[in-house]
Amino acid sequence: MGHRVRAGALAAAVVLAAGTIAGCDDGKGAAADGRNAPSVSAGQPTAGGEPQGALPAALTGQKLDWTGCEAPVEALGSNAERPGTPWQCATLKAPLDYADPDGETIGIALIRAKAGQPDRRIGSLLFNFGGPGGSGVATLPHAADDYRNLNKRYDLVGFDPRGVARSSAVTCRDDAETERSLAIDPTPDDAAEEKAYLADAADFGADCARRSGRLLPRVGTLDTARDMDLIRQVLGDRKLHYVGFSYGTELGGVYAHLYPRNVGRLVLDAVVDSTADDVAHSRNQVLGFQRALENYFKSRGIGAEEGTARIVALLEKLDRQPLPTQDGRKLTEGLAIIGIIKPLYSQGDWQYLTIGLEAAERGDGSVLLAFADVYHNRDSEGHYSGQNESHAAITCADTEVARSTAEERSRHLADFTEVSPVFGPPLAWGLAAGCADWPVKGAATTPDVSAKGAAPILVIGTTGDPATPYEGARKTADELGEGVGVLVTNKGEGHGAYGNSTCVTKVVDAYLLDGTVPEDGTTCSS
Repeated sequence: MGHRVRAGALAAAVVLAAGTIAGCDDGKGAAADGRNAPSVSAGQPTAGGEPQGALPAALTGQKLDWTGCEAPVEALGSNAERPGTPWQCATLKAPLDYADPDGETIGIALIRAKAGQPDRRIGSLLFNFGGPGGSGVATLPHAADDYRNLNKRYDLVGFDPRGVARSSAVTCRDDAETERSLAIDPTPDDAAEEKAYLADAADFGADCARRSGRLLPRVGTLDTARDMDLIRQVLGDRKLHYVGFSYGTELGGVYAHLYPRNVGRLVLDAVVDSTADDVAHSRNQVLGFQRALENYFKSRGIGAEEGTARIVALLEKLDRQPLPTQDGRKLTEGLAIIGIIKPLYSQGDWQYLTIGLEAAERGDGSVLLAFADVYHNRDSEGHYSGQNESHAAITCADTEVARSTAEERSRHLADFTEVSPVFGPPLAWGLAAGCADWPVKGAATTPDVSAKGAAPILVIGTTGDPATPYEGARKTADELGEGVGVLVTNKGEGHGAYGNSTCVTKVVDAYLLDGTVPEDGTTCSS
């Protein structure tokens, strides 16, 4: 899922992976040619990435109580069979505040499938599937079939980052309050709608502070990266092996910056542009989704201008009069935009986008509303998972932004709308809400992912990626540093290449299983 920033009433998709590695792992996560090389403890890193002090042994030496568990229900579709791999669950203790490592702790939920060939085991392979705010405990079992080959030699490990799901989740609003928020027009047409939109954004931050105030300053990516290094130590791995998708690429890059000497084999797929600030992230997404929409039109033999105009006409109609749906709710303009965004993430879903658009043009909003519900993690009973709240908290803890002026809002609206009259307006308005009224100051304008001295890291960009446009992969590979960022280009569509491109999957498996680093600039075709 994309790096998404909550845009007031619209939780839009915003930005909220030469030669061979020297040596190979010895089966315990230690490099065969560097067993005595020190690893950095998950202390409180300075700006340069070195720790200010090691964590207490009560944390680094804790023994996890792994117990058999079933894959979480929310990981499964209504007709899916529960994954058959034996899963184990445990909870790791981590400091709430890394500046006070002897103080209050929180629980970090973990799930794992042990390596199928223990005599050839490399170590643990940690995953983050994006968001921010996505549950790794729920997602990994659902996606595990894609990693069967890796599971032969790795323990597959998923976790819920701090502030997410089973790891002291951030909570802000109940289901009814969320429904009311999503009903607010995400593209205000007059002063009254603008006032309601901006007031809802401010109220949302206040709601989060009231219900989760103690957590809000401690759920940013820097602290989650520190948690990852604590996970590494407690699992007994000298180096961290990791696969991150979408927001997980930002998390992996921040980890590499903080702990370059602890980097093992890291894969970053569907890469968030580490050089982009809040405005650039949003504009990147406008460009990416419009590009994907035009590729979708091309696949149907429809011209980009004609197809875009058709969507704009539909949205304008919905702005005036929402459509009925089969469950009695209404498809609004904001929900329709999300219903269009969701199937653009995967080329395999384009056929359903066609069904949804054609149904909406006939007066039935049911299909697009169903896509919006999936995106918002709303179940058939009207319950929201809380992922959008975790997403907002993590994004705003990371993002230092100033409240925009009316002049700036107007300028962004004109610029974004020129790039995409479909996605530009809601994402431009999202900048006016976003994190400007958040009760906690964000950490930085952009994350630092420079990782001098780290082992080679695979950075995978897909040319047709709608949520994390390809250009961000190039920039992030450069930011990681010479000899660290290894760019792999996937010529294709969709958000994420591993498992979708046979070529990329082979390249990644060779890297993770054999230590084979592809040539920088390697190109694959999906």
